[in-house]
Formats: sequence, C-alpha cells, structure tokens
Amino acid sequence: MTDTAKTVVIHETGGPEVLKLENWPVGDPGPGEVRIRHQACGLNFIDVYLRTGLYPVDLPSPMGMEAAGVIEAVGEGVTHLKPGDRAAYASARPGAYSQARVLPAAQVCPLPDGIDFETGAAMMLKGLTVEYLFDRTTPIKPGDTVLFHAAAGGVGLIACQWARSEGITLIGTAGTDEKCALALEHGAAHCINYRKENFVEKVRELTGGKGVAVVMDSVGKDTFEGSLDSLKPLGMMISFGNASGPVPPFSLATLAQKGSLKITRPTLFTHIADQDACQAMARRLFDKVLSGDIRIRIDQRFPLEQVADAHRALEARKTTGSTILLP
Repeated sequence: MTDTAKTVVIHETGGPEVLKLENWPVGDPGPGEVRIRHQACGLNFIDVYLRTGLYPVDLPSPMGMEAAGVIEAVGEGVTHLKPGDRAAYASARPGAYSQARVLPAAQVCPLPDGIDFETGAAMMLKGLTVEYLFDRTTPIKPGDTVLFHAAAGGVGLIACQWARSEGITLIGTAGTDEKCALALEHGAAHCINYRKENFVEKVRELTGGKGVAVVMDSVGKDTFEGSLDSLKPLGMMISFGNASGPVPPFSLATLAQKGSLKITRPTLFTHIADQDACQAMARRLFDKVLSGDIRIRIDQRFPLEQVADAHRALEARKTTGSTILLP
C-alpha cells in the first residue's frame, strides 16, 4: 500500500480546467470504512454540478462519485466485505476519480463475478438512480406510460431497458435522430427528437390526449414546464437533475391548475444512506444485469489524466451511454 494515490482534485470551482491530477493522501480505513483500489471510475452529471459549484463542496475536494475495484483493507465492524473482494459503489462523498481511496463501507457493494469492473463503474450511480425512480418513488405498474428526458444518456439507456423489462411504456426524448434510434434500440417505445418536434404535443398525440402517468426529468430548467404539461391529471413529476440549469421558483397553485399534479425532487444519496437499503438496491440492479434485462453501454473511455476532456464531452452532450475513466 502507498500513502498517496493519483486523484483528481479541485481547489476552486469553475470549468473543466480546474480539474487537477494530484497525489492525494489515502491512509488506512477507520471503523466502518474500507480502502479500495480502483480499476475503473464512472463519470456523471453530478460531477459537473460539484465542479461548477451548483452543489457546494468544501475545497479543496477530490472528485467523482462511483467506481469499481478491489478491496485492499477493511476497518473495524465491516462484515460484508473483506480484502480481495471485488466491489463497486456510488458514494455521497466525492473521491472516486482516483487510483485508490478510503470511504464508508455501507455504500460499497460486493460485485458479482459475472460483472466486469468497467461495467461496475459505469452502472452504480446511474443504475441505482433508475432503481429508485421505478421502484421507490411512486407506484408504476405494467401498462403505465412514463416520459423520460435524455433517454440516450447513461441513466436514460438503463431506464429504457428497465421499463421494457417491467412492461412499462417509456416515451423518451433526445436531441438527435441518432440518439433517438439508440433509445429505441434499448427499449423505448417511442423517442421524440425535441429539436424537431414539440415534445408536449407529441406526448399528447402518443397518449390519445391523456398524458403520461409519470415524468422523469433530469434536464431541469429547459424541460420543466413542458414536463408538467405532459402529465395526465394526478400524474407525478419526478425532477431528479438540472442538466440545463436549476428549475426556477414556481407557484404550487400551478400543480392544481394543471390537474392536481404531484411533484418530488429526490436524490440517490437519500435512498442509499441506509446500508440495508443500498445493498438491496444494488442486488436488484445486479440481477437485472446478470439476467440480460439490462446491458450497460459504455461509449466513451478516457484515461484519468484526460478527465477535463471527459467533462467537456459530457457538458457538450457529445456522449451517449456511460463514460468511464481509467486510473
């Protein structure tokens, strides 16, 4: 074991140029912690929010929220992992853009032998997000129709497959015909190119004027009003991201006027804060992948030292599927 590991750190918020690769202290795990040596690290839009300061962090701060690798050491009280185990995680504590790190064991999950490290790193934050969207936020049953924005992204392609495996009709949106084709290939029943068509009008057309039961929206400001207008009466709006910027303040009376709508703003880290819940969610996700219901598509790979280029590609919406960093 070394005392330091190559780690991507920010000392100030800003553009991709603030991402610096440095030697960062690692140390030994304390009670309830593990030390893991990463084989692959995941890239997510929440990393952009942290880098830009939309989600505040204490500076300097390491970056990255998900990875997969091999457990090197465990602290007192850790019973579900041991040195040598393969593992993957999504963590509320940044630091996954690194060769190795120490973190709380509760959110680190044993990785089945049938899932390789790159897939493990690409699937945890995104896949666990899809799990809570479909299983833990509002009742969704076979035959229901949901609208999912950014359907060709890392979360979106998992959501398309999850919906198909559960008998749920998913209407996706994406910004190019190629991305729409990708969403359809992965299980979306329909996909709307929002640059060519008004997605609200198209959703109404596809649902016979009724609207959808649930909207899952990670885009934020640009799609929020249209998302509400796509819901049927008593429908549920799940706002779970801000890729285009945060949703501006709005009047609760709007929900009444548009059909007694419901709205929630969940986060993954609330759902996985409890160890038992986190491990159960991971097992459900792993089962979907091992059964073949879900295939994790990795379309971009960057060396860890090219992390700024990876962020630029993500923000420019030039990526599809998942992106990983290789330490």
